[in-house]
Amino acid sequence: MAVEIHPTAIVESGAKLGEHVTIGPYCCVGPEVELGDEVSLVAHVVVSGRTKIGEKTRIYPFASIGHPPQDLKFGGESSELIIGSHNVLREHVTMNPGTAGGGLLTRVGNHCLFMIATHVAHDCVVGDHVVMANNGTLGGHVKLGDYAIIGGLSAVHQYVRIGKHAMVGGMSGVENDVIPYGSVMGNRAHLSGLNIVGLKRRAFSRDAIHTLRNAYRLLFAEEGTMAERITDVSELFKDNEAVQEIIAFIQSDSSRSICQPKAGHAE
Repeated sequence: MAVEIHPTAIVESGAKLGEHVTIGPYCCVGPEVELGDEVSLVAHVVVSGRTKIGEKTRIYPFASIGHPPQDLKFGGESSELIIGSHNVLREHVTMNPGTAGGGLLTRVGNHCLFMIATHVAHDCVVGDHVVMANNGTLGGHVKLGDYAIIGGLSAVHQYVRIGKHAMVGGMSGVENDVIPYGSVMGNRAHLSGLNIVGLKRRAFSRDAIHTLRNAYRLLFAEEGTMAERITDVSELFKDNEAVQEIIAFIQSDSSRSICQPKAGHAE
């Protein structure tokens, strides 16, 4: 079986299909779409625009992939949506291509799970092994690190960065950057500690987690300024890769502030 296309599906001339692609009932595939090997469109899936989907990605009914971004500044310029391999996109997922203001590209990594009705807006960059739970929403230009988890019914403000292994609790509104390994929750979201559950699932050792917790407490202590605490933590944990990733994340240029713990609630 090379390619299986249901009689009710529409695949426009120009679309590129890899080997063993399956296109189910009532799907529509646009002329500039590229589907990698063993991609499966279950039924009623619409893939449009300059969209590339990597191998063994499976997309469920009523997903809308690659249609123009929801940005009033968008003028129809040619832009792309690139989705990696081994992803699962459940029912009603929406993903949009980029805009001129964000490099004309939206990129999604590999081995991700997008649950029902999740949304990836224009110019987002999503890492590998990301999980977005039902109705989670990313505004434009959001960056999600590897293994980040977005809880159900949560919304991430445009231009926010979510560090790798971070966790956003359900029903949270995130308007500031979330440090790698951090956990945030609430409306508006505050830093509630480290993503301990996620770290254990990713087989971080007890000692590694203990070190991260010590660094976290020092970084978000009430004594001194943030700049002073960053300097102290950077020196104390100069040989610890995970801690240095947090320091680098905080010091990187960003249009958003860093999520902070509530007063008196540093882990």
